[in-house]
Amino acid sequence: MRIEPSSESLPDESLTGGENYLAQNACFLRAVPAVYSAPFPHPFRHPLQATGWLIRTLFGIVSLILLLAVIAAIPIVNFLALGYLLEVEGRVARTGRLRDAFPLLEVAPRIGTILLGVWLWVLPIRFLASFASDATLIDPGGKSASFLSGLIFCVSLLITLHLFLALLRGGGFWCFFRPIKNIRSLITRINEGNLLLSAEVQTREFISRLQLKHHFVLGFQGFVGAAIWLFIPTLLLAAAVKQQGGLISISVIGGVLLSIVLAWLPFLQTRFAAENRFGAFFELRAIRHAFKQSPLWWMVAIVFVYLLALPLYLFKAVAPPRDAMWLVTVVFIMMIYPAKVLLGWVYYRATIKKEKRAWWGARWMARIIFIPLLMLYVFVLFFMPAIGEHGRLVLFEHHAFLLPVPFW
Repeated sequence: MRIEPSSESLPDESLTGGENYLAQNACFLRAVPAVYSAPFPHPFRHPLQATGWLIRTLFGIVSLILLLAVIAAIPIVNFLALGYLLEVEGRVARTGRLRDAFPLLEVAPRIGTILLGVWLWVLPIRFLASFASDATLIDPGGKSASFLSGLIFCVSLLITLHLFLALLRGGGFWCFFRPIKNIRSLITRINEGNLLLSAEVQTREFISRLQLKHHFVLGFQGFVGAAIWLFIPTLLLAAAVKQQGGLISISVIGGVLLSIVLAWLPFLQTRFAAENRFGAFFELRAIRHAFKQSPLWWMVAIVFVYLLALPLYLFKAVAPPRDAMWLVTVVFIMMIYPAKVLLGWVYYRATIKKEKRAWWGARWMARIIFIPLLMLYVFVLFFMPAIGEHGRLVLFEHHAFLLPVPFW
């Protein structure tokens, strides 16, 4: 797709160097989304372009999943991960288009490229550090150990400077392997007097595309709304510490209530994500009406969500080290992400049918199928404290609706 900048976005010759750069950069930044939103080229007419599109898209999706996994492993910051998943759910629920399920796909490849470039350049430092450690063990204070220590310092300094220049130039893949061009770009910007302005514009634009505040607030509100529905039934379910008659009865009541909540909460949260309105969490009548429009797809979505959620409780048996938590959250993101997309799509199908209801037999068949499955899910959930490292607290960690992590 060719992008023609409009005449109104071209820089004015009367502007100063910094203002001129700002105008040029604004024109470029408005053009970037069109490149990433380009349609898939015809694979037979343009095989190379189609291959490049697939590689770029797959790399962006992998980078996005890894980014969400790292964010989800950080306390408090993991509300951003939940907010992004809800944003995905809400976009698909509003439009019904699966291509809207990756709102950060424009910036994800650049983030992945930066992480890959930094990781590759850190490898030499790690190798030298291992050699220096061995030399210190063999001959503490020797010439080899001293030489390697000094070499590590010099190499680290040069690599840090190189990475800084690569990021300053934009953080593209080849920026990490063309140091001479990075230096020339730095000199050019210094001579033009727009070095600080260009860095500020690029940083602000990049951060604004991430929509950090929006995703954090969306994730926090989504967490609170789901927790309001889940807390009391889960508390009753967790009441039985030992097999005592009274407490077992309370747990049974809690299990029944939790089954009812789990039947409606997925789409209550979807409605909240679609409308970005906290009050949508409590509009049960609207959700019940939507169920009558598309009950079979509703049943498929409910079963799919909990089939993907249940195996994730096995990862709660042993808590991994904090620095390795992101390896586990990768699995959580990969399992929860498609569930959110399906919930959004089913909600869209159910809400576009304003008047026509599904056949009553289909509605009752859906209820007959998914209600026993929900009760089976709660029954299995009741025994999870026996294998979970956090005991009964594992019952409160509903990762399908709350934070997408094995441990809070």
